[in-house]
Amino acid sequence: MVKKYLLLMVMLLGTIGFAGTAQAAPSDSLTDREKSIVTISAFTAQGDLANLKTAINTGLDNGLTVNEIKEVLIQMYAYCGFPRSLNGLNTFIAVLDERKADGIIDEIGVEANPVDPNRDRYAIGDKIQTELVGRPVSGRVYDFAPTIGTFLKEHLFCDIFERGILTTKDREIATVSALAAIGNVNPQLTGHMNCSLNAGVTPEQLQEIVDILEEKVSAQTGMNAQTVLNGVLDR
Repeated sequence: MVKKYLLLMVMLLGTIGFAGTAQAAPSDSLTDREKSIVTISAFTAQGDLANLKTAINTGLDNGLTVNEIKEVLIQMYAYCGFPRSLNGLNTFIAVLDERKADGIIDEIGVEANPVDPNRDRYAIGDKIQTELVGRPVSGRVYDFAPTIGTFLKEHLFCDIFERGILTTKDREIATVSALAAIGNVNPQLTGHMNCSLNAGVTPEQLQEIVDILEEKVSAQTGMNAQTVLNGVLDR
């Protein structure tokens, strides 16, 4: 009852739209395509390649294009490291080879957006990060190690987000799912659950992500994500 009450309260209060990125109107539940982003991201983050293979096949069947799945796997390196991202990409190659051998032709999808090599990457990333978080980002860690803040702005929020292919909502679904699956990163999971609300993910959809994680990944992963979500919706 408490969980449902919190969900209703947050829905009544509404969420802040993420300016500058076209978002689909919120719906009551995740699409099959978005559900596949959850499982692909979570299994990549955990390095569970057997289940990742199944999730990728399901994602392709659910309407994700080759380039969309590839983009999810590329983004994962920013949250769970190059080894997990590369293993995920190699698993994806194997899935595509098998599907091609079975006569399945998957849609490639749109390519990444072209970018101006002379653009101000820091300014672009700072703007995107501020819009997504809902305020300018600061803190002792960025004073202590300013380079990490520069990397976040110039590379993650500029270089990666500027690529397109995925919407900001897609990227936050992927990030929340990956962080929940990694475990022991609850401050970051809390932050990205809040960011996802600004990116067009509804409280009900966040709850659905948690439910998918509990069902498909593990009870422990789901329970921890539920605790974090309850805290986010209670603020």
